[in-house]
Amino acid sequence: MTAALFHMAAALGVRIIHTDLAHLDRDGDYNAKTNTIRLQEGMSRRLLRSVLAHELCHAVFGDVPSKFGPVNAKQERRADEWAALRLIDHTEYREAEHLRDGNVALIAQDLDVIDDIVHAYQRVLQRFGDATYVAPRMGMGQWAHKVEV
Repeated sequence: MTAALFHMAAALGVRIIHTDLAHLDRDGDYNAKTNTIRLQEGMSRRLLRSVLAHELCHAVFGDVPSKFGPVNAKQERRADEWAALRLIDHTEYREAEHLRDGNVALIAQDLDVIDDIVHAYQRVLQRFGDATYVAPRMGMGQWAHKVEV
């Protein structure tokens, strides 16, 4: 999946730079003016794929930092959820959730993502009656995935 993320970045014309971002206290960022994603050098595979998918969402939506905290929070939440929907397979998530008894840290390790991405995936799940929906929207048949329980 990591290779697919790099292919997506190439298709979007996004340049990826590995550099030291420790002084910024972050693992990655996206600059819309230069269409560049910077990633902290030396990250683990699990962190790299999570951060890259998150930053790719900012590139897809052309996000720019705002002076308004709620706008930034919305962009960050959307980026985590977008990344979760691309990195997590629902069948694998169900198995990991069952095996790990809901322990997010262990589920994240099993799915090769960071905890924040698992939390984001859980936010997009909706359980109604005997079914679980992934990323449901208004209207009949408007969801990314449906699982009967």
